[in-house]
Amino acid sequence: MKANVGGIDRILRIAVGALLIVLAALNVIGPWGYIGVLGVLTGLFRFCPIYLPFSWSTCATKQGHAGG
Repeated sequence: MKANVGGIDRILRIAVGALLIVLAALNVIGPWGYIGVLGVLTGLFRFCPIYLPFSWSTCATKQGHAGG
């Protein structure tokens, strides 16, 4: 798995995911809030499978790197 989640994307995924989990655990938003687990996991592992078919990446590119 090549990292395709970086920077602000990663921070937002973890923060929003954690918030959703807490709100679901407190029964504020119901069980759908546990979908936040996906955000936390994709942020921690820096990999989002939804980005693959589109060849998307929010990771910074390395300057001066030759090749693919």
